[in-house]
Amino acid sequence: MTTSDMVRELCEKMNISLSELARRIGQSPQNFNKKLQRGTVKAEEMMEIADALGITFEQSFMLPDGEKVGLF
Repeated sequence: MTTSDMVRELCEKMNISLSELARRIGQSPQNFNKKLQRGTVKAEEMMEIADALGITFEQSFMLPDGEKVGLF
């Protein structure tokens, strides 16, 4: 699943348009759509999306001992 697919599915499940999501994270809908098309949405922007929607975004590696390394 691509980042674009994830964001689109998230919007569908949260009943919010991509345009509204873009506005909530301080981007123009046109700019945000271009990032989705190019696949250039950064992890920091994914965290902003989560904050704007009141949900959690987690990107990490799990080490053999259970320790996580990444963004939370």
